[in-house]
Amino acid sequence: MHRVLVVDDEPQIVRALVINLKARKYEVDAAHDAATALRMAADRHPDVVILDLGLPDMDGVDVIRGIRGWTRIPILVLSARQTSDEKVEALDAGADDYVTKPFGMDELLARLRAAVRRSEPPAGMPEGSGVIETETFTVDLAAKKVRRDGGDVRLTPTEWHLLEALVRNPGRLVSQKQLLREVWGPSYGTETNYLRVYMAQLRRKLETDPAHPRHFVTEAGMGYRFEK
Repeated sequence: MHRVLVVDDEPQIVRALVINLKARKYEVDAAHDAATALRMAADRHPDVVILDLGLPDMDGVDVIRGIRGWTRIPILVLSARQTSDEKVEALDAGADDYVTKPFGMDELLARLRAAVRRSEPPAGMPEGSGVIETETFTVDLAAKKVRRDGGDVRLTPTEWHLLEALVRNPGRLVSQKQLLREVWGPSYGTETNYLRVYMAQLRRKLETDPAHPRHFVTEAGMGYRFEK
C-alpha cells in the first residue's frame, strides 16, 4: 500500500483528496502548511507528495526544494498558478508533474499512479543503467545506442544527450530550461529554438508519425515528456 502526503491549505480540497485516495486503498497524511508538510515528509516517508504552492507560511516551491534536499520521492504539484513561468519554476525546483486547479479527479489520480510507477525501478536494474524499450525503438543507455527496425539509428551527440535526458525521466515533464542547461550548458537557458530544432530531428528519426508524436510529447510553454 502506498502512502500519499497531501499538502494544501484549502480544507475542502484536502477532504476530497483524502476521501478519493482512501477509497483507492492509499494511506493518506494531510498537512495544511509548509512546516507541517516538511516534518511529515521526514517522519512518515510518503511514496508521493501532492503539493499546493500557495501555502500560508512558505511558498510551495521552497517546500519542493526542502524535500529535494534529501529525497527523490515524486512531487505532484496541484496549484491555481497557471502561468508558464510559475510552472517552470516548480519543475526546475524538482517537481515531477503539475496539475492546475480546478482539476479533474480522474486525471489527478492517473498522474498520481504514473508518478508512483516511475518511482519504482525495475527489479534487478541498477540505478542509472538499463534498456528502455518502446513499440518503435530501443534505447540502450549503457551502450549509448538506439535501435529501430532491427538496425542502429545514427544520432548526433546533441541528439543523444537530449534523448538521454528525456528517457531517464519516463513520463516526467522535463522543463525547457532544465533540458537546455543539461544538454547545452548553463548559458543557454532561454534558447528554446534549439529545443524545437533538435526535438523535430529526434521525432523524424524515432517516431512513426513525427507530426503526431507518441513518445516525445510537447507540453506547450513548459517542456517535454517522454512516454513509453
